[in-house]
Amino acid sequence: MSETLPALTDWGATKQTLHYYAKGVGVIPHGVAKVQTDLAHPKWWHISLKMGAAGLTTEKMALPDGGEFWLALNGSNHEVVLETSKGDKQTFSMTQGKTSTEFGNQLVDAVEALGVKGEFKRDEFENGEPREYDQTKAETWWQAIQVINATMSKHHDNISGEIGPVQLWPHGFDTAFEWFGTRKVSYEGAEHPSQLNFGFSPGEPSHPEPYFYSNPWPFEEEKLTAVELPHEAKWHVGDWQGSIYEYSALVGDPEASDKLFEYFAKVYEAAAPTLTV
Repeated sequence: MSETLPALTDWGATKQTLHYYAKGVGVIPHGVAKVQTDLAHPKWWHISLKMGAAGLTTEKMALPDGGEFWLALNGSNHEVVLETSKGDKQTFSMTQGKTSTEFGNQLVDAVEALGVKGEFKRDEFENGEPREYDQTKAETWWQAIQVINATMSKHHDNISGEIGPVQLWPHGFDTAFEWFGTRKVSYEGAEHPSQLNFGFSPGEPSHPEPYFYSNPWPFEEEKLTAVELPHEAKWHVGDWQGSIYEYSALVGDPEASDKLFEYFAKVYEAAAPTLTV
């Protein structure tokens, strides 16, 4: 696997299609966990997709007559796969221009055909617009997300404490993981652990271009902004607080993976002492 990050340009329509289809996949574990309550995680990790051999994969969920099933979204073969531990397999192409409503409904219908019960929120993926899907642009995103996942996993395995999995969140389409400090913070009438996330956003309305982020909470501005971040990464204060490293600064750089790792490691080094007691 190449460790070079490719340019993600002129891919807005394909990105939106991938995002909507990922929402359709994410609705399945979210809905099943309403019935199979042992699947539900208090931090919602059960609804995310984790990188595996088959692609971005859901948690395994129980079949009514024994065995398990799961779904995987793969940007290299351009399909979502529904598989069971009994050897059953169904594939759903992402290249046919189906609306998000059509695509998500076929996933829910296929799962229900297995006899699986769930409270499936179809409104999460409902959109009647025909979806554009450029296979080359999807493959470029897939190359990028694998490099990013590998680099995040390296950093994940290099730190200790309570840490969440590296995961893609279908609702926001960002890839991230969280580290939790021992400091407790009162927020909205409850105690919460301090935390630090490490993530990648493919772009959003407030910041259309892809970027990496690492945001400590709470944000000790005076202490943190006194620390110089490596390469082109910088602290961000204002409408939100944390740090940002523009994806474009790493495109085509043969040392991109190392630089991204150094960025995450430096933020952790600076922030962890402020989040522990």
